Amino acid sequence: MDKTKFNKQFILGVTLVSAMGGLLFGYDWVVIGGAKPFYERFFEITASPYLQGWAMSSALIGCLIGALTSGYLSDRFGRKRPLIVAAALFTIAAIGTGAANQFIPFIIFRLIGGLGIGLASAISPMYISEISPAQMRGRLVSVNQLTIVIGILAAQIINYLIAEKVPEGTTNEMILQSWNGQTGWRWMFWAGTVPALVFFIFSFFIPESPRFLAKSGKWKDAATILKRIGGALYATQEQKEIAETLHGTGSKIDWKVLASKKVRPVLILGIVLAVFQQWCGINVIFNYAEEIFTSAGYSVGDMLFNIVITGTVNLLFTFLAMRMVDSWGRRKLMLLGSIGLAIIYFMLGSSYYFELKGLAILVLVMVAIATYAMTLAPITWVILSEIFPNSIRGTAMAIATTALWIACFVLTYTFPILNKMLSASGTFWLYSFICLSGFLFILKKLPETKGKSLEEIEKCS
Repeated sequence: MDKTKFNKQFILGVTLVSAMGGLLFGYDWVVIGGAKPFYERFFEITASPYLQGWAMSSALIGCLIGALTSGYLSDRFGRKRPLIVAAALFTIAAIGTGAANQFIPFIIFRLIGGLGIGLASAISPMYISEISPAQMRGRLVSVNQLTIVIGILAAQIINYLIAEKVPEGTTNEMILQSWNGQTGWRWMFWAGTVPALVFFIFSFFIPESPRFLAKSGKWKDAATILKRIGGALYATQEQKEIAETLHGTGSKIDWKVLASKKVRPVLILGIVLAVFQQWCGINVIFNYAEEIFTSAGYSVGDMLFNIVITGTVNLLFTFLAMRMVDSWGRRKLMLLGSIGLAIIYFMLGSSYYFELKGLAILVLVMVAIATYAMTLAPITWVILSEIFPNSIRGTAMAIATTALWIACFVLTYTFPILNKMLSASGTFWLYSFICLSGFLFILKKLPETKGKSLEEIEKCS
């Protein structure tokens, strides 16, 4: 199989379309951070940390519902159709959020966008994993994270370009009455309509996952797609391995398998890694960039420019991760990321404690993002997409992704409260301790999976 000539153009094309879900995930997730200083004034919630937290974290309720239903939808209807639904939800959310004139409709459309994120975050990496040859699976699944990062950077750049400069000393009332406060924040959300429509149209043209087709008994259709990926010999070998792991299972979900002695440890591993990817704390830098940079002495205008810098660093180091994931392996990169962030957060907390301002904070934030971008961000999704058995992959992936979004909701909602209770220094020291705990768990529990087919991983688990 090592000498198989793969149809790389077809594989990459299908991967890029599926990964559009990641791009919209990243855009929708981060665009709110740049709009935050303006819609908060518009909806008059600047005096309430609880409403501020709800505005930032409400999409996560949609994410939870989307992730929870992704298992049933992907195991019942396949991987392709839920991706089409996710694209439609992204389109509706982009238009509706920007058009909202009251806080409740704004929250409703954020929830709809969250549904799209929840579906795409579970199904896009799983789909790519199932269609990818073992030798290049790490890089291809990492494309999904790359598009997430591109979406993040696109949101940061668009926010920066749309927002008019805010002079120092500008009052809340002046911001509210400005173009930023009345219209600018709307265009930040509306800009996401274009990629959402592109994703919706192109998702009709990708094939169904061959492993889902095989699980549903459609071996002829699965063989056709596998032949297109790597030829007749590759298709024969893959079908044989898939058949050995399915043991006659159909499209019906067997919940007893999830609780079995063989699957339970793998499911727990996936849940812990998913939770840790969020509780390592990096997303608060994107979602609460205004508080982090303004507390370090930057103005709102400087804050928006600094967010673009951090997004660029995020993109560059994601490219580095794609080069390393299939050579260094998953385990080494996860260990590097967890211990690296533990050290950086300790230094970041100390910087706030000793009231360091400006460049010191910016440098530490960039190093933290670089570390996360080349380790925990892409590699967690790679691991989650490949460790679960064929017969219950959709459901297990949904459970792990749901755990991830629950963790993300807790992280996002509690940050302004923790920041008020513990101050910035105590909050980042807490994240440092979590990262150290994650390092010890990974060191003890995570096996290496690079270079193995999905079926080989299943047999070894």
